[in-house]
Amino acid sequence: MKNKQLKILLSAPRGFCAGVERAIEIVEKSIQKYGAPVYVRHEIVHNKYVVDDLKNKGAVFVEELEEIKDKSRPVIFSAHGVPKKIPDDAKNYKMTYVDATCPLVSKVHREAENLNKAGYHIILIGHQNHPEVVGTMGQLPIGAIDLIQNENEAKNYKYNEDKKIAFVTQTTLSVDDTHEMIKILKNRFPDIREPSKEDICYATTNRQMAVKKIAKKCDMFFVIGSRNSSNSVRLVEVAKKSGCINSILIHSESKIPYDQIQNSNTIGISSGASAPEILVKNFINDLKNRFTISIDEVEIIKENVVFKIPKKLN
Repeated sequence: MKNKQLKILLSAPRGFCAGVERAIEIVEKSIQKYGAPVYVRHEIVHNKYVVDDLKNKGAVFVEELEEIKDKSRPVIFSAHGVPKKIPDDAKNYKMTYVDATCPLVSKVHREAENLNKAGYHIILIGHQNHPEVVGTMGQLPIGAIDLIQNENEAKNYKYNEDKKIAFVTQTTLSVDDTHEMIKILKNRFPDIREPSKEDICYATTNRQMAVKKIAKKCDMFFVIGSRNSSNSVRLVEVAKKSGCINSILIHSESKIPYDQIQNSNTIGISSGASAPEILVKNFINDLKNRFTISIDEVEIIKENVVFKIPKKLN
């Protein structure tokens, strides 16, 4: 079994995006500045390895501010963004807070607010209950923004008011699926206003393009990431649609399907924007123990985006 030859096509870019790197750095710098514990509302990014690592350093994860017994301790808001009400609540509690919302998500928040002020009714294309969607919808008064999740909902969306209409999107969606929904909305509402610049983030787009490029050459495709990571789940879908039906998400509880890999000649590997590179290395090392592998890294674009951390942590 050891000598089975296996070719790995390693997708690049993959893994951490600038928003995730910034969010993790914010937690680490906050622990350095304020000491432990530092509270984090919701998982800072959707990855168990990252969350466990930060827990070991002194971060305590909660879902709501009410859970924090000692309100004198600082709280950090996750990279996915939060509804407007949350910073207001923190102020009422007189809590110190640090906002680790990804700047690209903040851009969508501001966009939605500005459109609302300009008299537009807003459609958000996204997935219900995802924290980013909860955060974006929570920027506006109830009834000012509606969620559309798929092409069917786009076709059946009822809108009878006199208001102008506009759309924004979640940043971690499938580029192709979103494109289809936007097409339907534009056909139905020719005057609908679209974002001046694409809402789907550069990292989501780049990772999906990289997967598309190699998936059709692979017998199996593996995406390292968490089940609740929207961009990781989308990468699996993209790999399947791009010609590798046998595409699988490898998360913290996954069993590696060695028997299926044994029957493959070429496999593809990528990782979601919240998955650290160590998880990719560990996965490849597991394969090295059983197969003779060769690795070909296929890079479609160099990423050099860096987001600054808040001044108060410098």
